[in-house]
Amino acid sequence: MRVSTRIALAAAPLLVIGLAANAPAREVAPVPAIAAPAAPVTWRIDASHSELSFRIRHLVSRVNGGFNQWSGTIVADPASLAGGSVQVDIQTASIDTNNERRDTHLKSADFFDAPNHPVITFRSTRVTMDGRDLRVAGNLTIRGTTKPVVLTGRMLEVAGAPGRRRIGFEAQTTINRMDYGVSWNRAAEGGGVTLGDEVTINIAVEAVEQAAAS
Repeated sequence: MRVSTRIALAAAPLLVIGLAANAPAREVAPVPAIAAPAAPVTWRIDASHSELSFRIRHLVSRVNGGFNQWSGTIVADPASLAGGSVQVDIQTASIDTNNERRDTHLKSADFFDAPNHPVITFRSTRVTMDGRDLRVAGNLTIRGTTKPVVLTGRMLEVAGAPGRRRIGFEAQTTINRMDYGVSWNRAAEGGGVTLGDEVTINIAVEAVEQAAAS
């Protein structure tokens, strides 16, 4: 009885192998391919179809202004700016508030000191998106002082044929001009001061796809 039991146990693996050999082959589902992320594209800001403006309190109202000469590039997947980068260079002396006398003062050492600091720069450090909502963190340099800022806004559209596409987005941030040494002010009649400290910056960008380097 013991011998037959041992024989049965020894034969069991052979029986299993035989059954497996005679079983019909099962199809193995292919492993789905992981789509490679799209290569980032370089987009050059079209300043003639874009706007860079600011707003600051003056007495009891607001003064708006902008810059007539600025440029920049975006490097990002056409489907999303997330993970991409943005850089902008602004010619300080191109400031325009629709008042020549005021603009001359703004270019002076009281404000932007354009002769010694001819360029205002922004360099992104991180770009994230939630749906179309956009968040661009980066470093803003004014008068040689660099501070972190965050712009929030929305990605608009990507239009046109590949190789000639255009991408658009809008964003806004608020900074304190005192952080950058732009501290001039003057007492106002009846108390208070002429200018507020907070400056709201708005940017509306249309950028053109650049041909890939050969």
